[in-house]
Amino acid sequence: MQTPDMLLYLITGVVIVFIILKAWLGGRGPNPFAVDTRRPPGPIVSDKAMKRKVIKNVFSPDKVPEKLDAIVIGSGIGGQGVAAFLARAGKRVLVLEQLGKLGGCCHTFNEKGYEFDVGIHYIGQLNERSPGRIMIDQLTDGQLQWTLMDDPFDVVLLGDVANGRRYNMRPGTQAYTDELKKAFPGEEEAIDSFMKLVKKVSGRTQDMIILKMLPLPLARFLCRTGLVNWFSPFFRYASRSVSEVIGELTDNKELQTVFSYIFGTYGVFPDRASFSLHSILIDHYLRGSWYPTGGASEITYHLVPTIVKAGGAVLSRATVEKILVNSDRRACGVVVRGKGLDPVNIFAPIVISDAGIFNTYEKLLPPEVQSLPAIQSQLGMMRHGAAGFSLFIGLKGTKEELNLPATNYFYFPDTNLKKLERNFIDASADDAPNYIPMLYISSPSAKDPTHEERCPGKSTLTVLSFTPYEWFEEWKDKKVQKRGLDYESVKNAFAEAMLETTMQIFPQIRDKIDCYVSGSPVTNNHYLGASRGEFYGADHDIARMSPETAATMRAKTPIKGLYLTGQDILLCGFFGALNGALICASEVLGRNLFIDLAQLRRQILQNKAKKVE
Repeated sequence: MQTPDMLLYLITGVVIVFIILKAWLGGRGPNPFAVDTRRPPGPIVSDKAMKRKVIKNVFSPDKVPEKLDAIVIGSGIGGQGVAAFLARAGKRVLVLEQLGKLGGCCHTFNEKGYEFDVGIHYIGQLNERSPGRIMIDQLTDGQLQWTLMDDPFDVVLLGDVANGRRYNMRPGTQAYTDELKKAFPGEEEAIDSFMKLVKKVSGRTQDMIILKMLPLPLARFLCRTGLVNWFSPFFRYASRSVSEVIGELTDNKELQTVFSYIFGTYGVFPDRASFSLHSILIDHYLRGSWYPTGGASEITYHLVPTIVKAGGAVLSRATVEKILVNSDRRACGVVVRGKGLDPVNIFAPIVISDAGIFNTYEKLLPPEVQSLPAIQSQLGMMRHGAAGFSLFIGLKGTKEELNLPATNYFYFPDTNLKKLERNFIDASADDAPNYIPMLYISSPSAKDPTHEERCPGKSTLTVLSFTPYEWFEEWKDKKVQKRGLDYESVKNAFAEAMLETTMQIFPQIRDKIDCYVSGSPVTNNHYLGASRGEFYGADHDIARMSPETAATMRAKTPIKGLYLTGQDILLCGFFGALNGALICASEVLGRNLFIDLAQLRRQILQNKAKKVE
């Protein structure tokens, strides 16, 4: 027999489920995924003049379209992505980029005839049946092509540089697991448990998206009552660190390090990193890794036409100095300064920022709006992420001549990751190059089969690590390339230490180095708009992954008409930022685009199955 309390719980549960379903299904605004727009891909365009017209379209007031539906600040994948989603729904969108070249982390640069990527190193889940591949194919009409990387796609190097242990990460869950078991005999149970847990947690990533798209009062109710942890393994593990969970599976320090290595792709050491986020990244690459054919700039080259086709524009050298907020506390436009031009006001009913939460709230909003409790509350939930240091190496010779694989290398000098981090952070800026705790090394030229056509006889390596912003902060207000000898001395010490380690790992390149350039956290600030030199925006630590933060940090801001897009409202990386854009577009259009994408995917797969029959 049911008691009154049981009946009340049942009724409450039914009501909550009804509200969740109604909110998740969304409204019925225009559907960007109503029609499959893919067409056979054309040849890769290598003509620099043609590409320059698209990715270096410099701002001037006469290029601004009339009757704008929205303005997007920043042309990273979060900015271009949301603009493309809206454009496919018939909206006229203006995207403004402060740098001279569009793309944010998706852009490339040239140095002495060498082409380097900036932030697109490898992307998972791009097989033709995946939702991510179908989504990006729709945004680019199927013109953006991808190349599968080598097997193994990642290599973990531990210990001594010259004679360290090597562990291969192979594509495919079975191959990945078998390779680990082969490398760690006797640890089969721990490896199986780890893989099972990764699948269990990452398989519920959508819980984070659902929480962000539910009505805020309901999302907060689910968090405060603990219901969200009850039904979601993703959020149950969000509060547990990578070190804690892995430590329960095995005492083998070397295996613990190999389980943890992927933290280098989101910038938080395992003792502060959420196991939920870690699981997402492990699972993301299990089916293999891809690189954009033609280089990272191809992403922008094929996204911009989608935006322009709907009457919009994507313009570079357009620094947004302020978001305009009217007397009703509604965003209504932006103040833009072009190179050598006076500031101009551009108006639109919707303003979307891909500049990151700190730049948006602390620099672009008027002071009286910045101080609003709701704005300050959100800022209080986020911290700046790890600042990054980059080294770009130009090499004489083809990938075959230099034996450079399309594989990423993660190097750790020791298995005690916490000690490595502490020794590095506690060192002075002068001594720190001797204690760099990890390196990520890859060859963009080896990943792209068309690279030799653009840069014959040339190859490249990209080397990344993390560096506290404070070590370079005193030069933040100096002009780029004019920061003085003291700055260059500190920066070069890091670059040379990273270069030496790289040459020890790849001794065949030692006499083939033609040039190298490096970028510090203040370089990231100048070229990427990263307020404290962050690689991955706001910190992706345990607090960031909590249900309370997930529920609060959403596309719709406390200011009417102002929205956030990109990695700061969801997760880092290409698809993290692009799914952040999908959340944002869903809010603007009043429609759940995740459901629309799923329906289009089902239709595409059904049509493909019929053709096979």
